[in-house]
Amino acid sequence: MTTILTVGHISVCLFLIIIVLLQHGKGADAGAAFGGGGSSQSLFGSEGPVPLLNKITTFSAIIFMLTSVTLAYFSSTSSTGSVMSSMPQTVNVEEKAKSTAEKVIPMPTAASDDAAPAPEAPKAKE
Repeated sequence: MTTILTVGHISVCLFLIIIVLLQHGKGADAGAAFGGGGSSQSLFGSEGPVPLLNKITTFSAIIFMLTSVTLAYFSSTSSTGSVMSSMPQTVNVEEKAKSTAEKVIPMPTAASDDAAPAPEAPKAKE
């Protein structure tokens, strides 16, 4: 059921995008005032396809919202807990501190022969 609803939701979403892109902007009818579009829109009447596209947009937006709410409802009822419950368990901070404290890293001593000699300081000019 959820798969069918998801496919329908995506198809309604794409259809809604196409319908919105087909509509004219608010300033698109300015040319018709000077005699530019009277006879070319005779198929849809004097107002053109605007009322039809508005109804289709409203209907598809309602369907989109209904599928969104339905998918959200199915998602909330089918979940068994938190998303974090599927994450691997982490080590306790105290246990990690104990394990790193047990590991002793040997540090070179100053008396070691392997140590590089310290660079000499430059002599001050008098």
